[in-house]
Amino acid sequence: MSTVAVRPRVAMVGDGQLAQMTQQAAISLAVELRVLGEDPDAPAVRAGAEHVPGRCDDPAALRRVAEGCAVLSFDHEGATPELLATLEAEGVRLAPGARAKALAQDKVLARRELDALGLPVPPWALAHSTSQVSAFGLTHGWPLVAKLPRGGYDGRGVWELSDAAAAEALLDAHPGGLLLEPRLELVCEIAVLIARSATGELAGYPVVETVQRDGMCREMRVPAAVPSARADEAGALARELAERIGLVGLMAVELFLTQGGLLVNELALRPHNSGHWTIEGCETSQFEQHLRAVLGWPLGATGLCAPAVACANVVGPEDGSDPRDRLPAALAVPGAHVHLYGKAARPGRKLGHVTVCGEDPDLVRASALRAVALLHGEEA
Repeated sequence: MSTVAVRPRVAMVGDGQLAQMTQQAAISLAVELRVLGEDPDAPAVRAGAEHVPGRCDDPAALRRVAEGCAVLSFDHEGATPELLATLEAEGVRLAPGARAKALAQDKVLARRELDALGLPVPPWALAHSTSQVSAFGLTHGWPLVAKLPRGGYDGRGVWELSDAAAAEALLDAHPGGLLLEPRLELVCEIAVLIARSATGELAGYPVVETVQRDGMCREMRVPAAVPSARADEAGALARELAERIGLVGLMAVELFLTQGGLLVNELALRPHNSGHWTIEGCETSQFEQHLRAVLGWPLGATGLCAPAVACANVVGPEDGSDPRDRLPAALAVPGAHVHLYGKAARPGRKLGHVTVCGEDPDLVRASALRAVALLHGEEA
């Protein structure tokens, strides 16, 4: 008598584009993905993921999405560390675990932990008063960068302070304080993707250079144009961190490269924008790798599929127009792999990305940017 194999089921908090691309990877692995979110027409749901309606701050909704699943994972940082710790104590298997995930949710906690581990971070302080802001500015110089300890992404929750007076209204609005850093002179920004399986197996990806505009990642260039010794150092740092925090799943380590060396900026313990290029650019995409890792399956190879890979984000144009209306023009760009997320167009909103693989870094970058410009309705 034939038997029907039970398909593994993974739950994910969030239903946006990261969950959408995880669902696309899940289909090929015969994995069932169940997502938690409020929108029945969200990207992951339209891609075929099972939808559990609810908010990420609702304990009952989190329990519903996790019920009957092998593991609960994430496509964002919305569920609070305290709530995740409660679920874990109840026996819900989280990947990553609540303590590790908190390092991506609380920037002050992350800085303290990284300091304790002896890993390099920018000078920092948690300020609750203008006098503390003044003291930090006196030590490190102006302007300063102020960040919300929790929340904020793509430039939101980040401000530049020219003096202590500029912080007064921010401190009044955010009684939890502000994370302060000096404004650093950067050579560039890079990121390292690292996966660690539930079995302890590790797999790192080539170092990617990220180009930020207005606090949002706009381009990814692989391999990063940094000295090989720095790339090796970044990879080793990511591996050490993954081991020491007990990572399960995928992690993006965002780094500043300064004249003095590497500094850890932020962590994301989930698939990440800096890894979208892996879908066409690597033997195993970050989304497939994340599923393999949280299920305890063997990790995939992470070699490049071409000597050079470029990826650029599609962002909602200022005129409010929809890049989907210009898709045919972008598809005519040779080698362009266009990914649109099906989200309603709004100025400044991430709506998709384009990846190009080839032999020459300048040529693949030019092709990716040309396709994006056509989607944006700009002269290419």
